[in-house]
Amino acid sequence: MEYKERGTRQLYEIYAYVIDFLPYGKPSSKPGYRPGPVIQIVGENYFTLLEANVRNSVTLKVHDRVYVGKNKREEVTYIIGRIGYDELTTNAKMELANVVERIVLSQEERFMSFFNTSQAVTPRMHSLELIPGIGKKYMWQIIDEREKRRFTSFEDLQKRVNIPHPARLITKRIIEELSGESKYRLFTRAS
Repeated sequence: MEYKERGTRQLYEIYAYVIDFLPYGKPSSKPGYRPGPVIQIVGENYFTLLEANVRNSVTLKVHDRVYVGKNKREEVTYIIGRIGYDELTTNAKMELANVVERIVLSQEERFMSFFNTSQAVTPRMHSLELIPGIGKKYMWQIIDEREKRRFTSFEDLQKRVNIPHPARLITKRIIEELSGESKYRLFTRAS
């Protein structure tokens, strides 16, 4: 769902995955903090990290998919706001890679499009090289193979280029972007 405000385009998550459930809430000094159960979640489109209040009668588990859009929400009562990687609980940090990999695998077509259409970021660096584990050698193999025929799946990419676990490499890249370790953003939006 996209909303326009004052000439700028604001992008919002519609669904997110739970990376931690805090049934007794979280001690916080944030203004506007509402007591009650809290979840830390990662959005499935832009990998936005969020905190939200949960209805008192609802118990959620890690990996649960919840609606966080603008319409009536069943599990979530209030989106507290965006949070940074450093604000995640220890449990949320431990679960983040598993949940992100699950999202990546469920959106295989989106990431195949990246491998099939990615371009240079600077005159000396290609966006493929920003993926951990892909250097010049793999980059050129991917470019050569995609010119012959588009990649259709992670399995196809792995077979034709002999690249190990493409979904895990994408997941590592997303975690790097979320944790602030990277200057360039390929899959997440800036905080």
